[in-house]
Amino acid sequence: MNKYLSPIVNAFKTPDLKRKILFTAFIFFVFRLFAHIPVPGVDLIKLRSLFAQNEFLGLLDIFSGGTLVNFSVMAIGLNPYINASIIMQLLTVVFPKLEELSKEGEFGREKINQYTRFLTIPLALVQSIGMYALLRSGGIIQTLSPLTLVSLIATMTAGTVLIMWLGELISEFGVGNGISLLIFAGIVGRLPVIAGQTLTIVNQQLLFNVLLFIVLGYIVIAAIVFINEAVRQVPVSYAKRIRGNKVYGGATNYLPLRLNQAGVIPIIFAVSIVLLPQLLGRFAEQIPNQFLSSVAATIVSIFNTNGIVYNLTYFVLVIGFTYFYTAITFNPTKIAGEIQKYGGFIPGIRPGTPTANYLNFILTRITLAGALFLGLIAILPALAQGVTGVSALTIGGTSILIVVSVVLETVKQLEAQLVMRSYEGFLK
Repeated sequence: MNKYLSPIVNAFKTPDLKRKILFTAFIFFVFRLFAHIPVPGVDLIKLRSLFAQNEFLGLLDIFSGGTLVNFSVMAIGLNPYINASIIMQLLTVVFPKLEELSKEGEFGREKINQYTRFLTIPLALVQSIGMYALLRSGGIIQTLSPLTLVSLIATMTAGTVLIMWLGELISEFGVGNGISLLIFAGIVGRLPVIAGQTLTIVNQQLLFNVLLFIVLGYIVIAAIVFINEAVRQVPVSYAKRIRGNKVYGGATNYLPLRLNQAGVIPIIFAVSIVLLPQLLGRFAEQIPNQFLSSVAATIVSIFNTNGIVYNLTYFVLVIGFTYFYTAITFNPTKIAGEIQKYGGFIPGIRPGTPTANYLNFILTRITLAGALFLGLIAILPALAQGVTGVSALTIGGTSILIVVSVVLETVKQLEAQLVMRSYEGFLK
């Protein structure tokens, strides 16, 4: 037991690492505290009943960090920030000036992050109005006076800015990626509620199906860990160089290409897009025009979370975003240039452009496997519900993927900081 606890003990013996862990825990506490401060005028009993029956709102609650179910001051959560990040990533590809800015190192990234924050505010305003209209249609919140409505929208927008700031504080002063960790905290905070729903359904459905769902969950966790850790090692040899009486180089190293280069980001991006038709459709249902309201109702029906159109669109979006995000984060031309700069080469491949083409060829093939896996994980809840008949854990696949991925990445960061201080890593 001491063998496994000693790395954790060593982490708390390191003053700066201990400070980062405690700071992250404090931000979690603040986040969960605000998540339970409801906006006035909301019938929370009706709201929770609606969430228990509506899978669409359950998915929205995941990416609000668990704050939407209480309709807290952070009700719309991180959705506007995620959408703003998607838009900025797309604009970076379209506009050359933004692309040049993204290549200017830390200054460029900080500028793009600043633009993302600015874009988050109008998106938060629009989503606040849409959420108000959605809940008003369900009788969850009463029709408000203009002044009260403005204050409600301003409060929800301020909540998004606050949660975005908390995430950036974790990234800067804590451990791990702040935005991902807050989503993780929201999912974990919802586990008791989900477990309670499952135990209630056990009395109504076959116990065998529930056990099958649990076994399937273990298999999914094992598969996620395997895919996240899988790498394609590309051999890189370095030519021998003689300086004086010493010989340098001549060694062979490996360039690790991850099977899932994009991590959990494609899932987060894809679900933010695939939920928009339902969100806009439910908002448009309130329009007095009968034709528009009927069109909106049709859109809502087509994009039902258990429907074929929704899941097929979700699957395709995950694959597309996986390739898109991989192309942004991994540049074969730049890697090939770095290899050539330090006198390296891939055996059998000429340096320069042929090496970049070779790396791109490998990356395209392994990314396909990773993208298909992420796509299956995304639609796994619908498949599992069809097989087992258990509907309480409809959001389980996406939740498991986010939780496992965030835990792995955070543990790796802790391990790296411990290794720098000559301690053994968490993963050994």
